[in-house]
Amino acid sequence: MSARDRALCAVAEKLSGTPTRMVPDDWAPLRALGLDDQGCLEVAHIVGIFNHLTRLADGLGLQLDAGTETASTTGVALTRAK
Repeated sequence: MSARDRALCAVAEKLSGTPTRMVPDDWAPLRALGLDDQGCLEVAHIVGIFNHLTRLADGLGLQLDAGTETASTTGVALTRAK
């Protein structure tokens, strides 16, 4: 993974798992990569939306369709129907 991806993953992991423990220093790696307040806010929004949607799907008992399940286990990307 690139340094950028590692920094994004570290923020996403902490923001998802222990959001009340986030401190300004947790954002420093993203700021070092050039993200400003707006960029950090966008990262926080994306992480929050994915957490929200995942919790809704899990809470409602949604299941993956067969094609998506296969793609997730094999790593072979889905293709659009023509």
